[in-house]
Amino acid sequence: MTEQFKMDAPATARRLDEMAQGLVGAPLDRPEGPLKVTGTATYANEWQVEGMVHGVMVRAPGNSGRVVLANRDDVAKMPGVLAVIQDERLLRNPAQGTANKAPIQGPDHASYLGQLIAVVVAEGFEQARHAAQSLKVELENGEVMPVDPATAAVEPQEAKTLDQGDLDGAMQEAAFSVDVTYTTPSHSSSPMEPHASIASWDGDDLTLRGSYQMLKYNRNELSDALGIHPDRLRILSPYVGGGFGSKLGIAPEAVAAAIAAKEVGRPVSVALQRPQVYEATMRRSETTQRLRLAADAEGKLTGLGHDARVSNLPGETFAEPVLQASHFLYAGANRKMSMDLARVHRLCAGSVRAPGEAVGVTVFEGAMDELADKIGMDPVELRRRNIPEKDPESGKDFSSRRFREALDSGAETFGWADRPGIKERREGEWLIGYGMASAARINVLMESQARVTLMPDGRLRVETDMTDIGTGTYAILGQIAGDMMGLPRDAVDVVLGDTTLPPASGSGGSWGASSSGTSVYLACEAIRNQLAERLEVDENDLTLKDGMATFDNQTRSLSEILNGDELAKLGHVLPGDTSEAVRQATFGAYFAEVAVHAASGETRVRRMHGTFAAGRILNAKTARSQCLGGMTFGIGIALTEELAFDPRDGHVANHNLAEYHIPVNADVPQLTVDLLEERDDWANPLQAKGIGELGICGAAAAITNAIYNATGVRVRDYPATLDKVIAGM
Repeated sequence: MTEQFKMDAPATARRLDEMAQGLVGAPLDRPEGPLKVTGTATYANEWQVEGMVHGVMVRAPGNSGRVVLANRDDVAKMPGVLAVIQDERLLRNPAQGTANKAPIQGPDHASYLGQLIAVVVAEGFEQARHAAQSLKVELENGEVMPVDPATAAVEPQEAKTLDQGDLDGAMQEAAFSVDVTYTTPSHSSSPMEPHASIASWDGDDLTLRGSYQMLKYNRNELSDALGIHPDRLRILSPYVGGGFGSKLGIAPEAVAAAIAAKEVGRPVSVALQRPQVYEATMRRSETTQRLRLAADAEGKLTGLGHDARVSNLPGETFAEPVLQASHFLYAGANRKMSMDLARVHRLCAGSVRAPGEAVGVTVFEGAMDELADKIGMDPVELRRRNIPEKDPESGKDFSSRRFREALDSGAETFGWADRPGIKERREGEWLIGYGMASAARINVLMESQARVTLMPDGRLRVETDMTDIGTGTYAILGQIAGDMMGLPRDAVDVVLGDTTLPPASGSGGSWGASSSGTSVYLACEAIRNQLAERLEVDENDLTLKDGMATFDNQTRSLSEILNGDELAKLGHVLPGDTSEAVRQATFGAYFAEVAVHAASGETRVRRMHGTFAAGRILNAKTARSQCLGGMTFGIGIALTEELAFDPRDGHVANHNLAEYHIPVNADVPQLTVDLLEERDDWANPLQAKGIGELGICGAAAAITNAIYNATGVRVRDYPATLDKVIAGM
């Protein structure tokens, strides 16, 4: 039986506050943690499948022309080679998140340099790699294709255009105004685990062991690409070694492995090499963003404008949504926003952690700091004065919002009152500065299902195809189920990452924990009702704790009540009217202290603090960990991360971990995080909201604003590498 619930009204029954176990919210360890740290958790390319052979992908050497495998026959005769495959079903690029259908297919024409256009299969990996490297790929009838977003043809995104009031007039009449343009480069998700898949067929049935984030969509995408029914396809993804958006949609290696396994009649493993991960998965689009802010003499915003240019491959509809938080973060009657999408022949742009706000809020918060400097106002106070009462465009109420508290609490914890003046503090050769920025991220509820089974021995099993990409899903779902059923955490078994299980929301968009968690909650609620029926009591009068049921001054064990039976329920949550009735978002604030070397311009982050409000916190340890990861990502955006493209042909010049500079231990100081107590009845019955991406949204601006405070140098072209800083000094 299914317990279906549509979120059409606020969920005011805060049952998790009343549960005696107290698991939800506690900083519990991840149950799979020991497996991961001992190397015994099996990731996608670690499965030992009998008879498995290896495939290596082949890349296009240019961004235009018909693909010809010039020496295909010779390569096919090399030692150990089983097949050289160029199939029309191979993917041009990965599917976008939640696409639910195959992306553009066909390897016969190149669209970007590094596109995966063929796969070579051999008995051993080294043989497959050598053969793939020996394959000569030629491009016939190629043209000079645009690769520079600044000069490429653009398509205005009319659906993302806003013109409210008179921004030009507000700018002319403003007591204070800024009109600035910032640029951010492309970013790579750079997951530790490369994209990998092992495909094996049993007749017409396919099993794919892959590294993916959203299995219910991935199965449909893969079945669409291969031309088989989804029921004949199973995806297993119990552990994912990081995704950050790059594994949302089915990718070329999965389709290649499936096609190759069918052709050679044996299981085939295809793992992307590190350069291929950078060249052929997903990038965050570079952006050019113009910010216009108008304020009156008291620092109240009278107008704001946000115009952006982003890019993507021809045929792709995804456009980095940098305007998302600009619509609701601050007040201002006169508003104008627009977005242009440039068509370039670079690798596909798609979701990278916190798409939109990660760079959109960062740039906006840089402009706000510039406005505060012009006014001569404390940056925290400027933001406090411009918190809108309601959504400034739709007039909707906010579902919950502890934005002001995050600003105040964060400032006090950090010691913001001691902020030095511009270029005022120096320690030897180091200039010291403080900076801050706001954090904001939209909140979303997605359809999700989970099955919960109460076993005859009183243990509980939770089953859903939800994935854990390092975010703590195994822990959180077990905590919710344990609290609802009055069981200790170690009496709950959580099974994830298998498409034979009920379809969940998937991991992405910061909606995974609250959406999949709600489906578990609903299933448990249904089991509680069934137990109450057996006991002939009202469910509200039933207390479950430590495997015992207390009712009408009686106490009985769950195993006694079950009497050899098992109770299984399917929880199914659907988004409803609350998604549109109010503005749902999460908020926070960052504070950073940096030291900038006076002679070189080198910046070191000395300390950083974040305060965040995201509804009910389901696990204080995993939530804090997510915020720490987001802030670390923010350090990368601010100081080091940049995909470098060759201006001649658009290829990625730094396609490895040695040259794509993510923050390492020496770059990351002691970070601190505070999580504010909050409940959001409009979000879901858990009153929880997404937190995984909130920690990155604006974090980089706190650092670059601190650089300005230390040096007087405003870097508007990210990242703020030492050459850009020293040029201004």
